Amino acid sequence: MSKASPNGGENDAVAVLDHLIRRAFAAGASDVHLEPKRDSLRVRFRIDGVMVPQGTLPAELAAPVTLRAKVLARMDMTERRVPQDGQFAIDIGGVTPVHLRASTFPALHGETLVMRLLLSHKLITLSELGLAEEDLETVGRLVDRSSGLILVCGPTGAGKTSTLYAALQELDTERLSVVTLEDPVEIELAGITQGQTNVRQGFTFASGLRAILRQDPDVILVGEMRDQETAQIALQASLTGHLVLSTLHTADVVETVARLVDLGAESWIVANALLGVVAQRLVRKLCVDCSEVYALAADITDETGKELLAAGTEVRRAKGCVKCHQTGYRGRTGIFEVLEVDDELRDAVKSRASKRLYRDLVRKAGLVPLREAGLRKVKLGETSLDEVLRVT
Repeated sequence: MSKASPNGGENDAVAVLDHLIRRAFAAGASDVHLEPKRDSLRVRFRIDGVMVPQGTLPAELAAPVTLRAKVLARMDMTERRVPQDGQFAIDIGGVTPVHLRASTFPALHGETLVMRLLLSHKLITLSELGLAEEDLETVGRLVDRSSGLILVCGPTGAGKTSTLYAALQELDTERLSVVTLEDPVEIELAGITQGQTNVRQGFTFASGLRAILRQDPDVILVGEMRDQETAQIALQASLTGHLVLSTLHTADVVETVARLVDLGAESWIVANALLGVVAQRLVRKLCVDCSEVYALAADITDETGKELLAAGTEVRRAKGCVKCHQTGYRGRTGIFEVLEVDDELRDAVKSRASKRLYRDLVRKAGLVPLREAGLRKVKLGETSLDEVLRVT
């Protein structure tokens, strides 16, 4: 971009915003970042989870472009001192409008504007997530249960919501009453009642979950178990004939089991309610047009010393070309560790066992750790070693 003028005139904020959103959509970006600096407006897109610079625009465009986004998202146009957020849709010439969530943040040289593209067409199925065949079978079996708690864990941006939405698509929504409570609703799902929290009005995950239980649901999706109260209500619901799906910001399946107990719930309730845990990360897929083969210089081992990839193994790495914006990657896939809770692990939870014992038990049960799951995709040439080491 570098101070280039998009079609429609350099000072036309409407044309500039449309142009940026159209470019972001074409590049498959999830977010557009507009960051005012002393003498320019920096533009960056988040593509496949990584920030990619897009050049700069004249500094004088920062205020009118942000104002245009505020008008569309129904924010207070006169308020520049506090953060704001809102949503809007814009027609860029496609079959359906692009829906965006916009937020502003007061910074040193003006308001930073971040717009997230809410792409409904990116709704994917369980089989498209990147699960190994045995893990796909396990998740399908868990989602088919009539009651219990299923948790998806990982850091922000790990694809947890996509996994939950994929799981919901496996349900017979004609026969079952499915209700969600999210923050915010990112994709509209047919046949499902979707609710959105509103903390300012006192509509929190805990209060919303209590209200959902009065709606005669069969399946409940809670966007996130953020506090002790929400966790305890969700656990009780899963013990009283409801299938509950939710997320936790934990690193892996063992951390998730331990965190549930730490949230203050009785250990026997956790043991009886928890059906399974899915831990995940997103890795970028190598660009098929420019990735190159090389031989590993050293062995790759896990924390126990077990060899995962031997020195000399031929794998692929990123290079960069025009088609992948010089990143070496195009698109993303998930890597997963999937735990189905068995009787031995339930007994360990009831006795408040140590994390070390949990790890020994899940390893004994054949759990494939995240890094090992990632390295399997490295062997297949789907992603790079650097990418797996980055996220695990």
